[in-house]
Amino acid sequence: MVHKLKLEELNRIDVETFKSVEKIPLIVVLDNIRSMHNVGATFRTADAFLVQKIILCGITPQPPHREIHKAALGATESVDWSHERDINVTINDLKEQGFEIIGIEQTSNSEMISDFTIDKSKKYAVILGNEVEGISDEALPNIDTFLEIPQLGTKHSLNVSVCGGIVMWEFAKALK
Repeated sequence: MVHKLKLEELNRIDVETFKSVEKIPLIVVLDNIRSMHNVGATFRTADAFLVQKIILCGITPQPPHREIHKAALGATESVDWSHERDINVTINDLKEQGFEIIGIEQTSNSEMISDFTIDKSKKYAVILGNEVEGISDEALPNIDTFLEIPQLGTKHSLNVSVCGGIVMWEFAKALK
């Protein structure tokens, strides 16, 4: 007989163990995200896939906040994060640390994420942009590669936290 697993049957690690386990070489950068729900959902997904860190840039709201916590369900305590006002400072710092910078954006030279080869020997930082404006215009020239998620319906974009979940999953599958 099939049954849903109870929380204690899932054998999840605790926060202290999470902090000590090896993460995938992926940093998620949130660029001027407005919605606290999107921020919280990104934390929760980053926890699920052992993402190294989240960097909150510009106006992106920061924990602790009740609205972020509602979606994060405690992941703001497990996932390492920082805040930087200027997206280009973040990009330059990440490049100095050897990260390849990937913008998740529909551009004139973006490629489909399904066509992109994720190299296990590299470290990646993916940038998710504002819900309406996308990635900040001033950051575009500093981004190494642009990826987009194929969409087959009538809408031209996905919710940023949904997009982030798809991207984190693709990188987690390839980098773990």
